[in-house]
Amino acid sequence: MIGARRCAIGLLCWIRLLLLDGPPAKAEPDTLRHRLLHTAARLINHSRHLFLRIPETWPWAHEFADAFNRVLAIP
Repeated sequence: MIGARRCAIGLLCWIRLLLLDGPPAKAEPDTLRHRLLHTAARLINHSRHLFLRIPETWPWAHEFADAFNRVLAIP
């Protein structure tokens, strides 16, 4: 169980370092879990393109979409 916890903490650290900027990059791990990992988003694969559907009323939709686009930009 300790190994899984260390892996999760490492993953959150890399997310903050590589994918986020501004206030979300400085947020605590609990805040990141609440805002990014508990998202009601859907990935849709249509005509060999990947689309991210996020509810428009979700307050952190813009930050989540920016992080997703940064993931797709990694070669």
